[in-house]
Amino acid sequence: MTRTNRGDTTTPDFEKSLQELEQLVARLERGDLPLAESLALFEQGVALTRSCHGALAEAQQKVSVLLQQGGPTPVPFDAADSDDE
Repeated sequence: MTRTNRGDTTTPDFEKSLQELEQLVARLERGDLPLAESLALFEQGVALTRSCHGALAEAQQKVSVLLQQGGPTPVPFDAADSDDE
């Protein structure tokens, strides 16, 4: 777990959790682990999945709040790319 920039709450690092999840999946897909270890890794994977989902939901909520505050309307990436022509 890492601290946020403000240092007031502890939140999991999304990228780190996602990387750990990918490594767990790769180990499980090999199929060479004993059942008990596979179940333990699966349990860790479920926890990491929930952590990632929570981080994404939090980010989505922050974006929604920012958009509701009446800031400038974001420009879609397609439109921003067409300005270069």
